[in-house]
Amino acid sequence: MKLFWLTALAMVAFAANSVLTRVALTTGSDPFAFAALRVVTGAIMLIVLVRFRGAMPALNLRRRLAPVAALSVYMLGFSIAYLSLPSGAGALILFGAVQLSMFAGAVIVKETVPPQRWLGGVLALSGLSYLLWPEADSTFALLATLAMISAGVGWGVYSLIGRSARDPLADTAMNFALAVVPTGLVWGITQGALTPSGIVLAAIAGAVTSGLGYALWYAILPRLGASRASVAQLSVPIIAMAGGFVFLGEEITVKFVIASVLVLGGIGVSMRRSSKA
Repeated sequence: MKLFWLTALAMVAFAANSVLTRVALTTGSDPFAFAALRVVTGAIMLIVLVRFRGAMPALNLRRRLAPVAALSVYMLGFSIAYLSLPSGAGALILFGAVQLSMFAGAVIVKETVPPQRWLGGVLALSGLSYLLWPEADSTFALLATLAMISAGVGWGVYSLIGRSARDPLADTAMNFALAVVPTGLVWGITQGALTPSGIVLAAIAGAVTSGLGYALWYAILPRLGASRASVAQLSVPIIAMAGGFVFLGEEITVKFVIASVLVLGGIGVSMRRSSKA
């Protein structure tokens, strides 16, 4: 149960990122500026925690290149997408891509995936597909959708790499610190601006829901495994849609309720322990 609640806490942090980013961008903040400040504040928070605990680990740039690149792609694509995607729909696209990326990773590394986990994944993904299936009066901007799919692949790769993290807090701190370079470079080129509220929201998203949330995620990933972690993250769009309803006035429909039952049911099936897990 401890693992379940820690996973749930990480999922709430991920969903909060969607809502915070969407709120900031709808009030006029630049997506690249938001992403860069989010990474900077996350790095500061994590470095302070690592230094408080002890000395910073030695920098191994070669080992950091892949997670830093994946984290940067996620951060930039995530912010670009939320210029036009609703918080819930954006999270659906994001974690649909994450689901496919992480299941593919589990298959590639020959991780044991019990039948019940396949069943749970199919149930959860079917719920997301049902919710995301376009209706006659709904369309998604192509650029925003592609940006969010890229973000999802980036996050999936980042999570797969995180399964082998030897020191989750220090590894996350170093990844954030190095990701300041590419995200800051993009911001420097675009010269976008942040509103006062955007600065506050980026700081919260960086220091709390990203920095601390990702450190927690890296800590529990080895116990979850790639396939179970991918299914667990499918709860994030449901939480994000609820947050969008509360903070942004986004609509909750019967379709949303049905999809939620499928997604949460699939997660429940997948998270159950199996003798083959």
